[in-house]
Amino acid sequence: MPTVYLVELEPVETRYTAQWQKYLPEQMTQHGLNVEVIQGPLDAPRDTTPGAFLDFSGTNYWKSEQLKTISNLFADGKVKDGDYFLYTDAWNPTVLQLKYMAKLLNVDIKIGGLWHAGAYDPNDFLGRLIGHKEEWVRHAELSMFHAFTHNIFATQFHVDLFLESFPELTDHKKIQIAGWPMEYMPEVLGATNTTEKRNLVLFPHRIAPEKQVEIFKDLAKEFEGEAEFIVCQEQNLSKEQYHQLLAEAKVVFSANLQETLGISCYEGALMNASPFVPDRLSYTEMYPDRYKYNSEYTESWDSYLIHKDKLVAQLSSLLLDDNQTHIQELQSTLARFFSGKCIYNIIEDAQYGK
Repeated sequence: MPTVYLVELEPVETRYTAQWQKYLPEQMTQHGLNVEVIQGPLDAPRDTTPGAFLDFSGTNYWKSEQLKTISNLFADGKVKDGDYFLYTDAWNPTVLQLKYMAKLLNVDIKIGGLWHAGAYDPNDFLGRLIGHKEEWVRHAELSMFHAFTHNIFATQFHVDLFLESFPELTDHKKIQIAGWPMEYMPEVLGATNTTEKRNLVLFPHRIAPEKQVEIFKDLAKEFEGEAEFIVCQEQNLSKEQYHQLLAEAKVVFSANLQETLGISCYEGALMNASPFVPDRLSYTEMYPDRYKYNSEYTESWDSYLIHKDKLVAQLSSLLLDDNQTHIQELQSTLARFFSGKCIYNIIEDAQYGK
């Protein structure tokens, strides 16, 4: 039976990556795949660079150890024709070295990568600090794209964003749209989903420029005495404490300028909290109109100040809304974006030539 080598992201307790480490191998095994996990070193940093998704130095320490493991697998002759390597983060340069070994050693493998973000997105951390103004990073991303058999994106928005930066990619056969492998979430969150709601609005995102937390904090001033506003990352919460806040909240708020999926808003929806998101980015294709506000309202700080009254009015209505019937419909709508079944089928088809 062919092996699926799962090249993991480093597990950060406050991110979904720790949950992926626990649940993803189980889910893939239940689907009938033969999974072997490729981890990094146990002493790799588990915190993140402030405002970022990962630790910028620690992530390379993690990936370097993974490369050693992959190299040894080839050296020991364990990698066979038909095996599949799944990178849970496509922005991993070791895929180039994997491709190098497979080609030169004449082992017919397939490789999949889940794209989260990169320098091709001007609002991503990498895009802001480096971006495609430096040729090396643009060519690195393009090279990684070509190394993968399957480049997997969670939303059409993300595909379009990627292709805007690489207009030379006219053959799109390497691109797949599939939900992220998070079918464990309803069960995990359901354990704390019995708390009575209160007038609580959460900012569940990282504190980073592209998330515009300053808009949330200013908006809170308009609701003093009426509703509580909490920036989750400022509370130093455990995952369990974060879930408890979601259970108490009526609304989860976003003014994001960068979002290719939006996991925290789905977490809120699963906890019967209404997402309140701008009509842009991945949110446009994912959320019905009742949960979206005009993108112009938060396109910038200056635009927010012009449109603040409209945003306040819409949020006030959402806080008063009895959302139970609609939220169940939303949960059903969003479920396809947070199920890995399509990814597992892509792997299975590649391994057995379907």
